[in-house]
Amino acid sequence: MASVDAPVLRGAIPATLAVGALGTIIGFAVAGPKGALGGLIGTVIVVVFFTVGQVALGSVLRTNPQMALTVALMIYLIKVGVLLGLIILFQGTTAFDTKVFALTILACTLTWTVAEVWIFSRAKVLYVDPAPMDGPRHD
Repeated sequence: MASVDAPVLRGAIPATLAVGALGTIIGFAVAGPKGALGGLIGTVIVVVFFTVGQVALGSVLRTNPQMALTVALMIYLIKVGVLLGLIILFQGTTAFDTKVFALTILACTLTWTVAEVWIFSRAKVLYVDPAPMDGPRHD
C-alpha cells in the first residue's frame, strides 16, 4: 500500500506555517510582542501535534491498515482535545496574548485539516491490494 504521509506532510506543513505566520503578524499588529509570541507558540504546537499524529497514522497504515479509520479518528480526537486543553490551561497567562494564541491554533488546525482532506481527495490510494505478481494467476 502506497504511503500518503509524505504528500500530506509536504502539503499541510507549509500551508499551516503560512497561516501561522499570518496569525503571528496579525497578532504583533494587534497586541505587540505578546501577540506575536502567542501566534508563534500556537503555530508550533499545531504543526508538532499534527505531524506526530500523521506519522503515527502512517505507521498504523503500514502495519495494520484495517485499523486505519479507528486510529485516525482516535488520533484526531486526542489532538483536538489536547489543543482545547492547552487553550483552557493558558487562558489566564500573561506571558503571551491568549486570544491570538487560541485564534492561531484554530486557524492552523482548520488549515491543516483542509490541506489533509484536499491531498487525500486527490491521492490515488488503492483501497484493495492487487494480487502479488509472484502468486497464482486466475485468467
